Amino acid sequence: MPVHRHRHDKRGSVYALTSELDGWRERRSGLVEDEGTPDAEPEPDSIDGARASATAEIAREPAGRFRSRRALGLALAGLILVALAATAYVLRRESASRSVAPKVASLAVLPFTNLSGDPAQEFLADGMTEALIGRLAGLQDLRVVSHTSVMRFKNPQVSLPEIGRRLGVDAIVEGSVTRSGNRIRVTAQLVRASRDEHFWSETYDREFEDVLSLESELAQSIAEKVEVTVSGAERARLAAARSVTPEVYESYLKGRFAYNQARNKSDFETSVGDFQRAIGLDPTFAPAYVGLAAAFTQLGMVNIGRSPRETRPQVLTAARRALELDPSLAEAHVLLANTEQEQWHWAEAEREYRSALDLSPNDADAYWQYALWLVCQGRTDEAVSWVQRGRQLDPVAVSGNSVAWILFQSHRFEEAARELRSALAVRPDDQHALTTLGFVLSASGRSADAVAPLERAVFLSSGSPASTGVLIHAYALSGRRADALRLLAALERRRAAGYVPAAAFVNGYLGLGDTDAAFHWLEQAYAEQSNILQFLKVHPFFDPIRSDPRFADLIRRVWSESGRDSR
Repeated sequence: MPVHRHRHDKRGSVYALTSELDGWRERRSGLVEDEGTPDAEPEPDSIDGARASATAEIAREPAGRFRSRRALGLALAGLILVALAATAYVLRRESASRSVAPKVASLAVLPFTNLSGDPAQEFLADGMTEALIGRLAGLQDLRVVSHTSVMRFKNPQVSLPEIGRRLGVDAIVEGSVTRSGNRIRVTAQLVRASRDEHFWSETYDREFEDVLSLESELAQSIAEKVEVTVSGAERARLAAARSVTPEVYESYLKGRFAYNQARNKSDFETSVGDFQRAIGLDPTFAPAYVGLAAAFTQLGMVNIGRSPRETRPQVLTAARRALELDPSLAEAHVLLANTEQEQWHWAEAEREYRSALDLSPNDADAYWQYALWLVCQGRTDEAVSWVQRGRQLDPVAVSGNSVAWILFQSHRFEEAARELRSALAVRPDDQHALTTLGFVLSASGRSADAVAPLERAVFLSSGSPASTGVLIHAYALSGRRADALRLLAALERRRAAGYVPAAAFVNGYLGLGDTDAAFHWLEQAYAEQSNILQFLKVHPFFDPIRSDPRFADLIRRVWSESGRDSR
């Protein structure tokens, strides 16, 4: 029978060619094509006659013998064909299984589990998770969900396919971290989310001082297993690692842990202490400077209480030092860009945002921050497009509130209100979303409707000046002037005792229609480089005073302050 065998490295296969099977079957059929007896026999007086006589003798053999031969041949042929069909079916199934599995284009790293038996080591598991996300986020060919988004699924109560559906990813990384003395063990596995199908796992044992090499090796293994395209520059960043002493890395990870858990000024100051401790132990450890810049950025936010004049120089110093030590740190570029923008250095800010996006194309926060830069330039359609792209990458990191703020600055009030109501349906006590909704409703002529969400925001934020200033604006425009003046007087008393941003008074006096007082506080805002002045070209609250020559002069100064106008 025309059957062939081929032995591979690990297994063999048996096959037959269709043409050979057809020929074999035809030849077998030809031997028994005529089972009848001839009418006459030729005389065997010649060789040809002898051959004919022999043929006749064969023809006279019992018909049953030929039938049995024919049946045997057909049976064998049938068995072979069945075997071949079965083999083809199995091979098709294997091929189909491989072809049905789609390319992994998106991935989430779930919070690693702390198996050390010591709850105090939780910072290590969270730190490993964040570090791995940071490395993989630099791959252009792979969408990686942010640390902010995956932390919702720490100790999850839902299945992996459901987590994959909620995060919109093809694959999930699960892992655990165990520390014993100066040894660390990390176990990780890759799961195809839709099928809950594990297709890779590995365990790494290292000395703690080699933890950065461990993170690098793990990230490279995952990139290889999901078969993403990795450029030379991306490969170099994945492989980059250095040794670090346990004390330095512990201090750094504790700082990140405190920063990620922070809710108030005291929490952020705790993280500052941890980062400064790491820097004191190793002044060349770049990630600690990034953490320090991030913490000072938060301390300078209007709802925290420190003056930006105090915190911005510290952000700039830390971010620039981080980039001197390691120019590939995308987060440092974003922090530097944000601070340059707050100081109206527009061209420098754009350059840093672009660098961050090149280094970390999955950084949804960089998309959102760059969208802010665009809207400040008056390029509102581009800004909306960029913030939407950021949300597509990571709908948690770029929230509905973030999108709504860009829409508000673009005078797209109805869209902004829809975004905010959707966000508040999920998190009804989100003070930032409540404040933004107050902005939107006031600007769109619904100041009376803005009062309730703003009062709630002021209550939840323990009297945040930012929310209070917008509430004063809403009170004034909705006819509650006495309430507006009462809150304004309270802000004046607070300012006598400590820092209150000038923007709160700007918003209040604009609502009261006191243009001269509003310009007085705009000059104070100019002196402190208030965040509100970034939005002079577009902010709806400034629409009533745009025709005032003092406003045109203010725009000119803000866009030429550094002598480096990006337009």
